[in-house]
Amino acid sequence: MTVEPGAIDASAIAVRYRTLVDEVRAVGGERVRIVAVTKTFPPEAIAAVAGAGCAGIGENYAQELVDKWGRFMAGVHDGSVPEVHFIGGLQSNKVRSLAPIVDVWQSVDRESVVAEIARRRPSARILVQVNATGEPDKAGCNPADVESLVLAAATGGLVVEGLMTVGPTDGDPERTRSAFRAVASMAARLGLAELSMGMSGDWRLAVEEGSTLIRVGSAIFGERPPRTA
Repeated sequence: MTVEPGAIDASAIAVRYRTLVDEVRAVGGERVRIVAVTKTFPPEAIAAVAGAGCAGIGENYAQELVDKWGRFMAGVHDGSVPEVHFIGGLQSNKVRSLAPIVDVWQSVDRESVVAEIARRRPSARILVQVNATGEPDKAGCNPADVESLVLAAATGGLVVEGLMTVGPTDGDPERTRSAFRAVASMAARLGLAELSMGMSGDWRLAVEEGSTLIRVGSAIFGERPPRTA
């Protein structure tokens, strides 16, 4: 699933990460946190970005995360362990294996997943994922269902920290801004502090619209290798 360790240039990753931090601050994101998306990269990529000061990494695939996390932890000697955010499509049957590893579940979009997380990881921190663009192939709950899902999660004992969304596939700036603005409005109405919006191609728009977490991969790690399994 991942590239070989030798393909990782820790120094280049550190430079790109710190450059991104400076760019985020320059556009007004003083309080914005960066989640470095390490999917398809080996454990050495996690170590490199954590060593550069990144406090959170994001993973999309359950089995890949389980496989690489043990390898990463085996090499940790200085306490540099970032928060793990699960940001990919979440199946209920994968929650059990992820529960000991994941700190923040960003892609919660239905009640069956809420129930399984509450069972396996009581008081877990979650974000509710919203499909703000209406694209049928996008994950996330319907905007009309957000409030009820937030209530169900809170009633089940989970800590709902905020909302998460993905911008439109076509990257249109107007549609992207509109989607981010709509989700920010929902979060404000529900009294939720966190907004996970923005990736490598649209994080600037997300920061302008109030994002508190941006999920960035290629701008930090370079070209992402394909999955091999």
